Amino acid sequence: MGFEMSITFLIFFLTMIAIFWRPGGLNEAWPASIGAAVILLLGIVSLEDVLDIVNKVSGASITIMATIVMAVILESFGFFHWAAARLTRLSKGSGYRLYWYVQLLCFLMTLLFNNDGSILITTPILILLLRNLRLKPHQQIAYLLSGALIATASSAPIGVSNVVNLIALNIVDMSLYMHTAMMFVPSTLGLLFMSWLMFQVLKKKLPKKLPTSYRDIEEHFFTKHFHPLKGSQSTETKKKRTKFMMKILLFVFIMRCLLFVASYFAFPIEIVAVVGSLSLLIWRWYHLRTNPIDILKKTPWHILVFAFSMYVIIYGLHNAGLTNILVQVAQPIVDQGLLYATFMMGGLVSVLSNLFNNHPALMVGTITLTEMNLDPITLKTIYLANIIGSDMGSLLLPIGTLASLIWMHILRKNGIKVKWKDYLKVSFLVIPLTTIVTLFLLYYWVQLIFG
Repeated sequence: MGFEMSITFLIFFLTMIAIFWRPGGLNEAWPASIGAAVILLLGIVSLEDVLDIVNKVSGASITIMATIVMAVILESFGFFHWAAARLTRLSKGSGYRLYWYVQLLCFLMTLLFNNDGSILITTPILILLLRNLRLKPHQQIAYLLSGALIATASSAPIGVSNVVNLIALNIVDMSLYMHTAMMFVPSTLGLLFMSWLMFQVLKKKLPKKLPTSYRDIEEHFFTKHFHPLKGSQSTETKKKRTKFMMKILLFVFIMRCLLFVASYFAFPIEIVAVVGSLSLLIWRWYHLRTNPIDILKKTPWHILVFAFSMYVIIYGLHNAGLTNILVQVAQPIVDQGLLYATFMMGGLVSVLSNLFNNHPALMVGTITLTEMNLDPITLKTIYLANIIGSDMGSLLLPIGTLASLIWMHILRKNGIKVKWKDYLKVSFLVIPLTTIVTLFLLYYWVQLIFG
């Protein structure tokens, strides 16, 4: 190993330690940006490379940030309390029924926004709900953990639900439409299997009956301060609130669909995303008379810095020769056939994601695939296997994804302690099986639609 590769590996290793350790609650963008700065100062990544990185990262990052802005706006409309009230009503006092509705909520929020935005939305909703239901700590953790796992894994079905997925799509020159056609069915079936398996694992910790009257809790949430509809808590008022929230969600859904239309016609999807978030922001301004400036403070802009900086570091590893080494390792695997390659490459990215986080793991894996001169279907199938490893297999450890790190940070801020032991008791049973089943479904779905 040459000096350039050795120093780049050292920078990468130190950066990942700082991201996982987060001394003093340090934001993950700081160590990533410092690592990237050192890479640039050493000349391992050139100015020409930086322009290429900006070209690949900018569109994806803008799209993700625009959808996160939408998620932040939802909070202003009182969505958290409304969603908690709806979950309470739908559960009808059943802890088991509540589990399945939590799973559905987390799945839909990731599809409508993205995995980071979903964690930012669903975690506060669940904390609010579970505390008002007066559940025991181990019962709260069961709902919070299962919700976080499904929210993060649900970024697999559509490429626009994860910033690193969007960046990788640009690298392999794959449209959102093609990604969804090849991935939505197998990954959604995999998520259903994952939810069922988690239910079996957590069933003993879930209460059969909720300890507090669900009608009392629902009324409690509806008496909270809801924008923009104030006044008495009559049935008519509740219906108006629900109708208003459904309009917002319908708007977000339409904007989500327009992203795929734009991708199909090769129109920049980031423009559609920005127009959607600005429209929702103006809508909020009109209804609430709230200055849009507050969104600047609430939006986690550091995600942009993190995504760009990590790609600079990965590009440095690529320039230092890592990709050539990985091509030599991966080529014999791919030569064994598509089924073998799907499982092995998906498994390899899963391992790398848990060791180094899924952002660098997926980017390294994707860049490696583009250097192997694969035919289009093989390239796309193995790339999607990497996505499964990055979005699902990465959840074996709580440090495998940025969304998981954000989730743990939110829990710590709210005084909720989830021990690694609690996490691993679920993940070690659920994640490997889910990853294997989903990779199996992907291979056979591709065979079915492409023959």
